[in-house]
Amino acid sequence: MNIIVDAMGGDNAPKAIIDGCIEAVNMQEGFKITLVGKGEVIKKILDDNKFDRNRIDIVNANEVIAGDDTPTKAIKNKKDSSMVVGFNLLKEKKGDAFISAGNTGALMTGALLLIGRIKGIDRPSLPALVPSKKNMVLIIDAGMNTVCRPINYLQFAIMGSIYMKLIYKLQSPKIGLLNVGSEDAKGNDTLKNAFRLLSSGPVNFIGNMEGNDITSGDVDVAVCDGYVGNVSLKLFEGAGSLLLKEIKGIFTKNMITKLCYLLMKSAFKDFKSKFDPDELAGAPVLGVKELVIKSHGSSKAKTIRSAILKRAIPLIQCEVLNEIKNQFENMEVKPSDDEIS
Repeated sequence: MNIIVDAMGGDNAPKAIIDGCIEAVNMQEGFKITLVGKGEVIKKILDDNKFDRNRIDIVNANEVIAGDDTPTKAIKNKKDSSMVVGFNLLKEKKGDAFISAGNTGALMTGALLLIGRIKGIDRPSLPALVPSKKNMVLIIDAGMNTVCRPINYLQFAIMGSIYMKLIYKLQSPKIGLLNVGSEDAKGNDTLKNAFRLLSSGPVNFIGNMEGNDITSGDVDVAVCDGYVGNVSLKLFEGAGSLLLKEIKGIFTKNMITKLCYLLMKSAFKDFKSKFDPDELAGAPVLGVKELVIKSHGSSKAKTIRSAILKRAIPLIQCEVLNEIKNQFENMEVKPSDDEIS
């Protein structure tokens, strides 16, 4: 198993990215890493650390796609960038997954232009995991497609269902359509047509859901367009951060509360990890031919370590992409009523 990592992508690159890779190989056996970027810079950081030298390789790339670069231009013009070189290595089957914390738009563009969509999928999507009262819930799409056709919601649901079946071993994941109300007739024409497609689709669709249903645990997959999904995800992360800050303030008020914290430290650590974006790091671009994983731009070493150990490796081992390919191989993309009219 070989995981390709963009060493130059992200606000804290290259050191945080490389440190995260070193932590990953020191914690777990059974895989290698190929770091892509400015070779001399990478080598200097690696030389200052202890790890199995046989498990991390370097592929040189002299250019970097910056956060303010125009995505399409960057992918087409910066052929020697760490991101484009990483994509090409993945396309040439020299790795099983590609992870980058770089320019999100460029990563999505590169995934589509250089890797390509799986046959039968209209639009790839970006899923995100959030905790609920019961299990983890998958929000899909979480930011890749801000405007969607009804067929996209059905395909998001199918990919999300496969993800939750294989990663979380759910026999029949419950699918909800994120809407402004739970009644069947709620939403605009696109959502009403999406509801009809989902109702007759090959998924366990339980109907419309509202934002508060994400945390109730009554659904396993929340289907929405990328605009709604991204706003929901960022609101969830912000609320989690605020909650943790307030709880920390309570525990540090005086000596008695500090003593209570020491008694509850283990439980609080487990609670905190549920809301930690670094623990939940790494979202695969579902719907492209190879495994591409996006890590957030402010990724730290811990974030990259989690993206490798908790996302890339399980997704490779469960063969999520193969299952999605098999599901869509003979599935015809049909327009819904509003798209015909």
